[in-house]
Amino acid sequence: MLAHGMSPHSLSSRDGSPTWELLHEALEAGDADAVRVLMQEIPDGEVPRLFAHLSSAESHQTLAMLDPEVAGELMKTLPDAFAADVVEGLEPAEAAAIVTTLPSNTQADILSDFEPEYAEAVLAVMPPEDAADAERLTQYSDRTAGGVMITEYLSYSDQLTVGDVLADLRAHREDYQRHDVQYVYVTGDRAELKGVLRLRDLVLTSPNVPLRQIMVTGTDFLPVDADIDALHDFFSTRPYRGVPVVEADGRLVGVVRHADVAEAFGEREASDHLKALGIVGGEELRTMPVFTRAWRRLSWLSINIVLNLVAASVIAAYQETLTAVIVLAVFLPIISDMSGCSGNQAIAVSMRELSLGLIQPADVFRVWGKELSVGAINAVALGVLIGGAAFLWQGNLMLSVVVGLALMLNTLLSVSLGGIVPLALRGLKLDPALASGPILTTVTDMCGFFLVLSFATAVLPSLGN
Repeated sequence: MLAHGMSPHSLSSRDGSPTWELLHEALEAGDADAVRVLMQEIPDGEVPRLFAHLSSAESHQTLAMLDPEVAGELMKTLPDAFAADVVEGLEPAEAAAIVTTLPSNTQADILSDFEPEYAEAVLAVMPPEDAADAERLTQYSDRTAGGVMITEYLSYSDQLTVGDVLADLRAHREDYQRHDVQYVYVTGDRAELKGVLRLRDLVLTSPNVPLRQIMVTGTDFLPVDADIDALHDFFSTRPYRGVPVVEADGRLVGVVRHADVAEAFGEREASDHLKALGIVGGEELRTMPVFTRAWRRLSWLSINIVLNLVAASVIAAYQETLTAVIVLAVFLPIISDMSGCSGNQAIAVSMRELSLGLIQPADVFRVWGKELSVGAINAVALGVLIGGAAFLWQGNLMLSVVVGLALMLNTLLSVSLGGIVPLALRGLKLDPALASGPILTTVTDMCGFFLVLSFATAVLPSLGN
């Protein structure tokens, strides 16, 4: 039997051995009791790191030694894509037992991350009702109310009485333990949302009173296709923990919880950030297969090689000027980098306003005008600064004019592109988070090199050697 004594606040036992090493030992010994004790004692915040240290086979062995409910609680602490990687490969029946313990929206997310054939095999052995709910939720975009909502809610016909509801709650209390019950929803003949019951009113009202007499009508709800930004804005202005979700015909189909919206919004922001850095798909974890990770990076890096060769060709075209005035080589990366920074600021603002619904592709000229006004001020300031630095360093007025003017014009170009490229890409149904940055970088590099070297060529006799 494995010796224990792990602190609940760290991934190390009292003798200093990391928990994953203790788990390795327990798994090698086939000591299921030791595995269960270790996994029960580890803090939730340390679970992802622990699984990151396990091989796929060890993860499967660990989950197989745990009760499905315990394994499900562990999976709740992992990102959905990571949880799917950890579970996938178990026997479908074992995976189904774990997935069934999860909230319906998490079930759908994990099933969507499985390979299609494996997901079908797991769905085939899940309880029919859970499988139907999960499969239905996978049809919605994961960035809409339908993709975020849960289907564990309580609803009753407006033809029933308070006594009918209380009797059902008592009769099925074990089945309803998974439900986050804050409200009880009242529906009509076509399952359309009619109103909401507060639990206090339900408990304190006489059993023979019809639900329609005590339900609260005119309550807020969300359409199933509301996007994540609309959901975020909704909960930002209302103190609700959850809100019902309805189809276009008013039929109640789920409940969106504030906590789930906050999590989905944060995931979208993180995904957009990764896309902006060139991670195709907007997700990468080091637990993913090596070739998958390499492809997600290389597919964009290989395109960037071509784009950088285009920018470098400008320098090659002005090789004689650069040879004659070698000091220009110092200023080329400065102008390129400063212009890129200005453009990326404009991209960030456009992306933010697109996500908030403040602008659309049709607003491209209005956005451009506003960026030019800010860009002109910054362009003059930056141009004067770099021109002054060039003069103080080399004492050549013409050199300071060349680099200062080049930075001014390139800054105006970069903020223009940064402001309008995300709108143009959105208008073309392309992902602005993935392509805006590389497009901006290539164009500003190429134009910055061109401006400096062409201006320098025009006044070459005045620059000296």
